[in-house]
Amino acid sequence: MEMALSGDSFGPRLSRHMKEAGASDAQLAELLGVAPSLIAAWLDERSTPSAEMSSKIHQVLGVSVGSESEAFGEHEQDDDRSVDASHPTWYHRPGHADGGRELGNAAAFAFDADVSVLARETCQNSLDERIIANGRPVHVCYTLHELTGETLARFREAIQWDALFPHYEAAAAQEQKVGRVIDAGLRDMYERDRLVLLRVDDYNAAGLTGDDYDDGRFAAVVRRQLDSHKSGSSAGGSYGLGKATLWATSRLGLVLMNSTLSEPHEGRTERRLIGRLDLPWRQVGGKAWAGPAWLGRPDPGSSGPAVARSWWADEETVEALHLQRESGEPGTSFLIVAAHDVASLLDDNVAPDTDEGEDDDSIQRMHRRLVRALGKNFWAAMTGGGNRLPLLEASVRTLRNGAVIIAEERVDPTITQPSRTRALKAFLDGTTVEQLTESGQVAATIVPLNLPARGSGRASLGEHRAVLLVTDAEDADGKPNRVVAMRGNRMTVRDSSVSGLPLSVNPFQAVLLTGDAAGADAPFATEAEEFLRAAEPPEHNKWGQTEELTLAYSPSAYRRINSLTRETNAAIKKLVVRPKRRSKEGGGRLAPKLTVGAGNKRPRLLAATLPVLEELDAQVLDDGAWQVTGEIRIPAGGHVWRLVPVAKFDVRSGPRPTIAWAELLGVDNCQVVDGTLRFDEARTATFLGITDPTTHAVRTSLSGLVVELRTGEGESLS
Repeated sequence: MEMALSGDSFGPRLSRHMKEAGASDAQLAELLGVAPSLIAAWLDERSTPSAEMSSKIHQVLGVSVGSESEAFGEHEQDDDRSVDASHPTWYHRPGHADGGRELGNAAAFAFDADVSVLARETCQNSLDERIIANGRPVHVCYTLHELTGETLARFREAIQWDALFPHYEAAAAQEQKVGRVIDAGLRDMYERDRLVLLRVDDYNAAGLTGDDYDDGRFAAVVRRQLDSHKSGSSAGGSYGLGKATLWATSRLGLVLMNSTLSEPHEGRTERRLIGRLDLPWRQVGGKAWAGPAWLGRPDPGSSGPAVARSWWADEETVEALHLQRESGEPGTSFLIVAAHDVASLLDDNVAPDTDEGEDDDSIQRMHRRLVRALGKNFWAAMTGGGNRLPLLEASVRTLRNGAVIIAEERVDPTITQPSRTRALKAFLDGTTVEQLTESGQVAATIVPLNLPARGSGRASLGEHRAVLLVTDAEDADGKPNRVVAMRGNRMTVRDSSVSGLPLSVNPFQAVLLTGDAAGADAPFATEAEEFLRAAEPPEHNKWGQTEELTLAYSPSAYRRINSLTRETNAAIKKLVVRPKRRSKEGGGRLAPKLTVGAGNKRPRLLAATLPVLEELDAQVLDDGAWQVTGEIRIPAGGHVWRLVPVAKFDVRSGPRPTIAWAELLGVDNCQVVDGTLRFDEARTATFLGITDPTTHAVRTSLSGLVVELRTGEGESLS
């Protein structure tokens, strides 16, 4: 007769009690007088012991059993009370004995309650946990589900709402920010009879593997703060803060999890469930509670009151908690309860699509913002080419009480970012060109990144060769003339404009691939990943000086990134700027004028030896400033010029009012020093100036502009 089982099956319970007794496989085998391989078979559930052997196991491990149905802790005693270890319940962390109080999860305050931020952080985490061995992409699906009426009532029952409500009531009464957020969540649910769930499912990912308490993915996400538990230099996360966006997006601070594991734990892989609640310190029932709480099975092996651990749920429980997964592929489902999106209330970009009568916090509006955020940040990870599949597939769908409101929408990078997707695909396909000569081409060039060695010195490790891609821009890309940069996981890290471009440049988009993204043959790719990862803040939205960078490298290491930016912009200009030969009078009401040596008693220079302002382009910016790009031809003869562009309004009568420059930049073959242009050894140079609207004596729309090119005071530069 074999041991009767209920609740957790035999293998997981045996494993748990072996841990409590501190017995290894070999030690238990010796005590029982059996081979270690038989212990392994019991743990893996390839076999179960006889009734006689079961009784012996209980005696050896010191487990008190009243009947076969109570085997391995289904109704065990702890120090305070009898707990039913087969039934999930909420465990609230008791208040600190020293009276300390946490009035909210500090990690959650690092991010806004914004579904765009949530999409960025969760998708990045899924990319980091992608199972690489099979070469397939990780699929991430976002499901918005609005519950009302009876459907909402059944869900509240499933999460044991009656037991939670006193804690919410106490937390909502507090004046701190967390209390106000919780109060808004409660009012939204009770006054509008609705609750928004946002589930984030990933497939072909590692899942929450590892022990409930020891080092591993499960403990890093569920038990700990600031533990990223990331492996590999190309991982996007490094601070352990990204998971906090899950709780920050919940007005009730509640996230439930269902994980299918890529490697067994306690002999099982499917439907590992746990819930975590983040509340501020509170007093309920005459007791103080520290903050977090967990939904799980009481752990009889814990010290003191029963601590909740994860449990292996049945299909009925998973369905009641709205945590059903669509396949047996490994990965995790995170269910954010009372999801909200504060940023959408201020987002004018989605207003034109808003249906009549649609609320600002509607699930339709959140759906659109999720799609846009995924397309903006992960278009490159969704792009494949050559013999390489995409790293990521992402989709969004929206339901109400189980009925489809918006069908699953697969995010298509060729629609959200057509030009940049074309550029990356050409690189992966090996079809790039050296120069842009036709529409639709993609030019590629190398940009060097001089990597510093680790430590406080200034030594260089070597030169990483990042790849720059440039192609024509399309309207769907958004603002033109920008460069986006990324590392190996192909999430957009930096999105910046390219300054100092002539106005005649055709609109373009540029992509900078660094680290592993630059290709398998890129030298020092791993070292570049480590360096740039250290240069990213928790938001992973730029590269610059960070404390991590300063600690790992020298205090001046950030200058290598500044150099990368300069090299990138210079390379872009070489690819997109073309020699232009147009009328010397420019266009419209803009009239170039050259005045050399005004008020100077020195001998006059011949006209043939003077610099010539060959071309002048200008446009009026939104704030009323003039943006001027001028091209100067420098005569031969070795004369070193110091020239000052002077902007004036071209009025009909009287003296021309002078306008100050808000910004004056050297674009090609020149630089600005103390307001004057210094020239390299070249025959042509280009500068860019933006006027200061506060110095405009005449409204911009009522006047033309004159630019005079004057020599600086004194002798020419040596």
